[in-house]
Amino acid sequence: MSIKELTCIGCPIGCALTVDFDDNKKVVLSVSGNNCKIGERYAHKELTNPTRIVTSSIKVIDGELAMVSVKTKEDIPKDKIFDIMKEIHETKVKAPISIGDVLIHNVAGTNVDIVATKNIDKSEYMKFCKTYKAV
Repeated sequence: MSIKELTCIGCPIGCALTVDFDDNKKVVLSVSGNNCKIGERYAHKELTNPTRIVTSSIKVIDGELAMVSVKTKEDIPKDKIFDIMKEIHETKVKAPISIGDVLIHNVAGTNVDIVATKNIDKSEYMKFCKTYKAV
C-alpha cells in the first residue's frame, strides 16, 4: 500500500488530495482532502484508469493559416498520448476546415476522433487561382 498526493483538476479549487492506494490490487482504499465528490471520482480515475484530452495542431495545405488547432473528441488513455501525437504529426489536411470537422478517425486505435477547433479558409491565393481557372 502507498499514499499518493494529487491535486484535483475537477474544478478551479484544486483540492490537495491524499489517497491511500493498494498498489498490488490497483484499488483506491480512501480519499481525503476533497471538498466534494468530484475529487473522490478524480482520484479513483487518475489512479486506476488515467485519461487525458490531447490538444495539438495539424499542418494545413492551401489554407490561410499553416496549422489548424485540434483536440481529441473525448478523453483517451494516458498511455496512448505518444502514439496519438505521432499520428497527428504525420497528418496533413486540405483547407477549408470547419470547427468540429473530423480530421483523423479512430486515432491510434482508440475509437476516438481528432477534431478541428478552428475554422481555416482556403488561402486568398488559392481562391484567386480557382477563380482565374474558371474564367
